[in-house]
Amino acid sequence: MSLYEIIEPEFGRYVLKNAHLKQHATGFDWVEGPVWMGDADCLYFSDIPSNRILRWNDAEGLSTYRTPCNYTNGHTRDRQGRLVSCEHGARRVTRTEANGDITVIADTYQGKRLNSPNDVVVKSDGSIWFTDPHYGIGSNYEGFAAEQEIPCHVYRVDPATGEIVAVATDFDCPNGLAFSPDESRLYIAETARMYDPNPNKRIRVFEVNEDNSLSGGGDFHAVSPGASDGMRCDTDGNVWTSAGDGVHCLSPEGTLMGKIYVPELVSNICFGGRAKHRLFITATTSLYSIILNRSGAQQP
Repeated sequence: MSLYEIIEPEFGRYVLKNAHLKQHATGFDWVEGPVWMGDADCLYFSDIPSNRILRWNDAEGLSTYRTPCNYTNGHTRDRQGRLVSCEHGARRVTRTEANGDITVIADTYQGKRLNSPNDVVVKSDGSIWFTDPHYGIGSNYEGFAAEQEIPCHVYRVDPATGEIVAVATDFDCPNGLAFSPDESRLYIAETARMYDPNPNKRIRVFEVNEDNSLSGGGDFHAVSPGASDGMRCDTDGNVWTSAGDGVHCLSPEGTLMGKIYVPELVSNICFGGRAKHRLFITATTSLYSIILNRSGAQQP
């Protein structure tokens, strides 16, 4: 089978026929949450069941950045270049300061514990947006089995006051999220509740209003096979998302343009490298990357 499937002709200009899918490391349990740290020229990602944050780059290969790490899942960078992480085990969102100290950004909402923060992004105004499904408390595999105290919402944290606001409250289980390049849109994956016999898996798209509230929320695309877990946008506003057979590229209108096939179930992706044209892929037991003819949208 070919590495690529070109569905819309334009996708043929996004991929390079002489670029290969590289497997950099394998043998993990379930890898997630890749984030490129450009100033350190390295990638961080989580092996959730093993309770490790891992570090990788071309020169040094693989090493362990932090263990234990409270079963972290998704990561991003804030506007000061600090690592922001979602911790299943401690049911919180944290920031790693420049000196290595850990600052808690959010762990409760209206006096009740969060479920298990999953994915996180930082807007250019410094606000922190994260999803809070129940996957990390549904069993002891990716955290600690516990009772759910609050519904599964999407939240925004004000950078000045620390106030936590629920910005989307009509999800079964929100998962990955990504801003469009101009931040006028927020894409949020719905991956449904655990053991749901009729899961409604889809990507929804919201308009981001001037006051940082959200409106809209209609269906953008339903990934098949599998579901959208993690996603990122490129500089043209295309959405690149994990899927059951690899990575799918969607136009800003929600049209499937093409696929990159990956031999394992993909959990998440991020752009990195010297020109942000290298797509890093976390997929079940392995870390992969591939060079594209597109660059990821600007991130801190």
